[in-house]
Amino acid sequence: MNTPLRAFAHPAGVHNATPPRVVFGPGSVAGLPEEIDRLGPCGARRALVITTPGRAQLGDRLASAIGARCAGLLPEAVSQVPIELARRGREKATSVGADCLVAVGGGAATGLAKGIALESGMPIIAVPTTYCGSEMTGFCGITSQAVKRMHQSLAMRPSTVIYDAELSVSLPPQVSAASALNALAHCVDAVALPSLSPLLAPAAVEGARIVTRTLPGLLAQPDNLTLRNEMLYGAYLSGAALTGGFGLQHAVAHTLGGSFGVDHGVAHAVVLPYVTAHLVHRAPGPLGRVAAALGVDTDQLPGHLWDLVTGAELPVRLDDLGLGPDALERAVRITLTAEERPEGTPQAHPDTHDPQRLGDPAEVTESAVRAVLTATAAGTRPGSH
Repeated sequence: MNTPLRAFAHPAGVHNATPPRVVFGPGSVAGLPEEIDRLGPCGARRALVITTPGRAQLGDRLASAIGARCAGLLPEAVSQVPIELARRGREKATSVGADCLVAVGGGAATGLAKGIALESGMPIIAVPTTYCGSEMTGFCGITSQAVKRMHQSLAMRPSTVIYDAELSVSLPPQVSAASALNALAHCVDAVALPSLSPLLAPAAVEGARIVTRTLPGLLAQPDNLTLRNEMLYGAYLSGAALTGGFGLQHAVAHTLGGSFGVDHGVAHAVVLPYVTAHLVHRAPGPLGRVAAALGVDTDQLPGHLWDLVTGAELPVRLDDLGLGPDALERAVRITLTAEERPEGTPQAHPDTHDPQRLGDPAEVTESAVRAVLTATAAGTRPGSH
């Protein structure tokens, strides 16, 4: 048996670093007061509860549940984390004397908490109600001057994550589908990266299997707690895989979201089949493991994901998003220059993720980005000729 010698080195810092405490199960949010007390060597005393305007009622509920531990409520989170909002959030946290943050909701709430923690260092308790997976990482996309740029810091990695499926039952089916496909995109993007630890690579494969298996049933029975719980578990695994880093999928989707206002989950869903088609020829081994978990051949995987997206009644072409040829060219340019930081933008850690430095088999080059966006513009099912 001539097995080649294994050799690898993983990036340090945020890469492959998951939150130190995870509490999973329906009803688990009832333990939020005790989780605040657990923070730090002496516990925390004053939590700023962060949510979106649409989740303000849930934020009020949790604020009441933690009683005197609540320093205030900030129901202003929006998608893509505008830098101005993160700055206002830090000022709010300071003014109310908060010493920790509780983010309840989807990626917008978690992202705003991260934007506040990036410079304040306040610990975060994340209570996700969607499937975006951001709560598992110390990465955050912050938008400045209409460009979304990735930042990384262990200060942004939540200290505790509470997964309570009862909080996600009311999530509308279409929002659930987009969020689930966002989770699936993490698995596809990360599984081929050499920066992903082999300890977490199985999470990407299993996360992809659970998300794809659960989504059709969840759309048919959106109030089914068992299915909601299973999807949340798939999102947890997908978020763990996301800690391995970002590749072509996220580079393109973040441009559509940060610069063109496309919903975060929809941005991932619309490009996922075409990024997968680009990846299967460059990383057939890792993508083959995902395909096997889904019960399809490797070359059938892109078309299978296209079917999943269309079956969820989500867009598969740029025109469905109102983006024409001019937008395509602008998106290519922005994607390739997104790591350039204008004056006044918080500087990322010096080891900030660069797929090309990390040996990504599908580098974020002009030809790759243009090929994916051109395929997205056409909207044709991959593998159908």
